[in-house]
Amino acid sequence: MTLPSKRNLAIVAGVALVVVAVTTARDNDSAQPTATPARRGEAPAAAPATLPVADVKLELLQQKPPEREDGERNLFRFQARPAPPAPAEPRVAVAPPKPVGPPPPIMPSGPPPPPPIGLRYIGLVDAPSQAGRIAILSDGRGNIFYGKDGDIIEGRYKVLKVSPDAAELAYLDGRGRQTIRLTGQ
Repeated sequence: MTLPSKRNLAIVAGVALVVVAVTTARDNDSAQPTATPARRGEAPAAAPATLPVADVKLELLQQKPPEREDGERNLFRFQARPAPPAPAEPRVAVAPPKPVGPPPPIMPSGPPPPPPIGLRYIGLVDAPSQAGRIAILSDGRGNIFYGKDGDIIEGRYKVLKVSPDAAELAYLDGRGRQTIRLTGQ
């Protein structure tokens, strides 16, 4: 934010002068005794000839404003900045209290489980005389896969078991066994 220019300060000083003059004139008018109202045909009472003028110190406008120490200006701070906190005293290390109750469960530290199989079981072809049950699977991108017990789908998954309401699949290497329920879509 920049400091106001000399012209702006002169305008502010002029406005302040007018306000002081008007206020002083009102105070002077209220201090004088009120005149009786003029009768018809008589001249009105004479108003005071001059108004008092306040002394304006224009030389103060020529002075350079004081420099701010920290270079920061906050228009919303209406009081002095609080003193900085005292330096912290060295603290003595205290051992944390021992937990009461059973110890937390130990998490397995092996490799993370494989991601879920991204297929949906959308239908079933039941032909007991020919091939048995054939699961109809979709990857959600428009690709349809067919598989019966023991078939390999998409080169990554093996169909372990097909039932009327679910298909059981696993990754080809035998990890990540998952049961996929029939959604009918």
